[in-house]
Amino acid sequence: MSAENSPANTTGLTTESATLAGELFAEGVGAQAGPPSTPAPGTGTAGQAAPGAHSHGGPAPTGSPAERFTSTDPDAFGVPTGREETWRFTPMKRIRPLLDGAPSDAHLQWDTDLPDGVELASVEADDPLLKGLPEPVDRLAALARQRSGGAAVVRVPAEAQLDRAVTLRLSGTGSEDVVWGQLVVEVGAFAKATVVLDHAGLARYAGGVAVLVGDGAQVTVVSVQEWAPGAVHGGQFDAVVGRDATFKQVVVTLGGDLVRLVSNVQYAGPGGTAELFGVYFSDETQHQEHRLWVDHAVPNCTSNVLYKGALQGEGARTVWIGDVRIRPSATGTDTYELNRNLVLTDGARADSVPNLEIETGEIVGAGHASATGRFDDEQLFYLCSRGIDAETARRLVVRGFFADVVQHIGIDELQDRLMRGIETRLGALPGLDEQPVEVA
Repeated sequence: MSAENSPANTTGLTTESATLAGELFAEGVGAQAGPPSTPAPGTGTAGQAAPGAHSHGGPAPTGSPAERFTSTDPDAFGVPTGREETWRFTPMKRIRPLLDGAPSDAHLQWDTDLPDGVELASVEADDPLLKGLPEPVDRLAALARQRSGGAAVVRVPAEAQLDRAVTLRLSGTGSEDVVWGQLVVEVGAFAKATVVLDHAGLARYAGGVAVLVGDGAQVTVVSVQEWAPGAVHGGQFDAVVGRDATFKQVVVTLGGDLVRLVSNVQYAGPGGTAELFGVYFSDETQHQEHRLWVDHAVPNCTSNVLYKGALQGEGARTVWIGDVRIRPSATGTDTYELNRNLVLTDGARADSVPNLEIETGEIVGAGHASATGRFDDEQLFYLCSRGIDAETARRLVVRGFFADVVQHIGIDELQDRLMRGIETRLGALPGLDEQPVEVA
């Protein structure tokens, strides 16, 4: 993407300013994606943190993340109390309406844009398609599967080459009743498709999404959470990647009171590639939690994870958990995961826990890294000394920090809209000369 068209340049900044920011990112918290220092195959050690940032893996989880209980029965999980490892970061009082599981007829408003050849249908709860999906990993996901009473299904035919994205705009109507939902995206062999799930409005929403990627297919799924203030969204996102297929997920979380998303990837055949990208911006009192699980169980597959977040305001909270398992049968695996967080003000907290479990030494490479930091006065001084005022310098750093992730969406109009949304949130950004914030 050229400097003129990049998201970092959509609000009138000069190419020179973008270049200066690029120089800064190479030295600070905005460093580009990819392993900063790729560990030796099989070591699982974290890469180097960005200079000036705080690198951490968070508290070690209790029990192996590799052994996860799954079930379609909500009662099999019990009602979480917040003391469980998978729930200890989540504000239980705020997510309680979703966990109570009350039946509801409430719905989101759907607005769809389907390219020629794409089918949107519905199936009942006893349909064989649903019985073959990956099972829920927690009570909330199991409730969504059970209460939805079926699923909406998007089907992309084999070998289809879509000329535009499949777009589903899901809007809350303000109902206090929980909306239960289940969506399945089936992409046939050797097809190429982009699917956008655009969430907005006010709702209490518990939903599941499953993407079935056929052999040799190339699929990008963009999930945007731009909910209104007060919205609560919890869900599970599963991807099953076929032989020699490529799956890309881009998650963008900006709005809502509480958003908790669990993304899982498994491979149905060798040669699969999964790329998981994410951007989140937590403002005052917002809680944004992203949990990832990549299960390498077949040979010669690749995964790459890059999530970036920013926080500002009293009570802003983000949680990122990245679990990768390489099973004994997954020889030839190449995997890397990276999470970076930029804390903009006092009163904000970011938790980041990367986990990597390797059960075979016959891999190409594996590693993970996590870094959380804030603006450095010297870095801001550098930009200001080049003729950029302090406010613009701060905005430039944050936009550039996110731009290399947002550009993976591949839809210019949507990329520009999301960068404008980030710019709007930066409008409340105060000066950054306070004392250091608490970082987990």
